[in-house]
Amino acid sequence: MPFSGSVQSTFSTVGSVLPKNRLEIKPPVGGRVEEILVKEGQKVKTGETLAWMSSTERAALLDAARGQGEKSLEYWKDVYKAIPLISPIDGEVIVSKTQPGQTVTTSDAVIVLSDKLIVRAQVDETDIGKVKLGQEVVLSLDAYPLEKIKAVVDHIYYESKTVNNVTTYEVDLLPEETPAFFRSGMNATIYFVNKSVDGALLVPGEAVIKENGKEYVFIKDATGNAPTKRLIETGISDEKNIQVIYGINTDDIVLVKEKKYSLPKGSSASSPFTPFGAKKKEDKQKN
Repeated sequence: MPFSGSVQSTFSTVGSVLPKNRLEIKPPVGGRVEEILVKEGQKVKTGETLAWMSSTERAALLDAARGQGEKSLEYWKDVYKAIPLISPIDGEVIVSKTQPGQTVTTSDAVIVLSDKLIVRAQVDETDIGKVKLGQEVVLSLDAYPLEKIKAVVDHIYYESKTVNNVTTYEVDLLPEETPAFFRSGMNATIYFVNKSVDGALLVPGEAVIKENGKEYVFIKDATGNAPTKRLIETGISDEKNIQVIYGINTDDIVLVKEKKYSLPKGSSASSPFTPFGAKKKEDKQKN
């Protein structure tokens, strides 16, 4: 029999985890890193000091003072202040590989911050018309395939990209909650939800037969006669079930065509149609 349930029309694509805003913290002058105060994965606030460094001149002066004793070193540390590297945003440290004592230039990123991690999807141009801002999305990471993460469409890029003669558009997805296992660069499979219907009348996809642009199902006759062919109108579908808008009701018994297999010689095949949801009765053995 048909059954009532929820059905979602979706299409899938791939993407990867990326920082929404990737901010490199570079020193204002060349010199030497004296101290790193944060580590990767740590949350930081605007105005928080991330590291201390010395300019080239200060580093040379401190090295000379160190040879004169601890008292001289402390004096010059107090007189010639270290340069703080300060976080300009609330975010998370995603790269912190520089070690104390390492020499850096103004082009070197001592620390890299991200305000939040998102997923950037690659959507084929044939599907981009189905994507809307705020649309619901379900995604899973290749590294954690059993974890289903809910997200929404945050931004749709206007400029396309062509790779191997395939035109795609990038779409940014914002997770409702960012899991702790999210890492930049992780690959993801993304399912866009086009439409969702609750309480829909559903039948298995293999029960629907298409002929001449129309759709039919076979209904079991209550009197035991041959099944009747019924014209139906369908709605949305998922990988298993199809919504039926009209043509049948919950009292009808919809037949599903069985798959054909090669049978051993002498074996008898059952009817090509079996009532959906019906349990097969075993024949009683004769004594």
